[in-house]
Amino acid sequence: MTFWEHLDELRRRLWYMLLAAVVAAVGCFCFKEQLFAVVLAPKPADMTLINVELTQQFLIHMRVALWAGVIVVSPYIIYQLFAFVTPGLYQAERRLAIRAVGVGYLLFLAGVALNYFVIFPITVRFLGGYHVSSDIQNTITLSSYISVLGVMSLVMGVVFELPVLCWLLAKIGVLKTAFMKKYRRHAIVVILIIGAVITPTGDPFTLALVSIPIYLLWEASILIVKHTER
Repeated sequence: MTFWEHLDELRRRLWYMLLAAVVAAVGCFCFKEQLFAVVLAPKPADMTLINVELTQQFLIHMRVALWAGVIVVSPYIIYQLFAFVTPGLYQAERRLAIRAVGVGYLLFLAGVALNYFVIFPITVRFLGGYHVSSDIQNTITLSSYISVLGVMSLVMGVVFELPVLCWLLAKIGVLKTAFMKKYRRHAIVVILIIGAVITPTGDPFTLALVSIPIYLLWEASILIVKHTER
């Protein structure tokens, strides 16, 4: 295929992905009650969210529906991207790509799930009840709640991609087991800093809930790199 034929093929697949995401988003938009029951589930029962702008609830409804639609059709999106790249890969490279994409997708979902079920509920409970003075009361907006949930979910999903990143770096010879073992203590410090940033609650229990899974991913990455070197 020529360059322009490749470009047309990419544009065609991008349209497929966009159409699938829009259709899924419309479907999610129609199930408003069920959608926001999931989104608001981590919220403490005694916390009341407010809206201060006329159009904000409708815009948030659209945004959340779009996010949900992308999540629903994400396997199809990954398939379309893979189908575009596959013809240019050797058989061995295809197998590696399937492993990287499949494992990376599952790890991303695992990170999002950990945030949704464990980290975010603790964080929102702490920050929602935090006061610098008894004269100041918290009034949490729906927009703030949605933004924090989205950012924390994305960050945890990306952090859980660590084993896949280390595996790819090891495959091209950039990352070695000796290097990872040598800087294990430095990695622990970085992990603790990341955990403190993700969960600003300040208590050791929550910090451990975030840091221990990331550290286990680091140790798993060492084993993966070691196996790859063999």
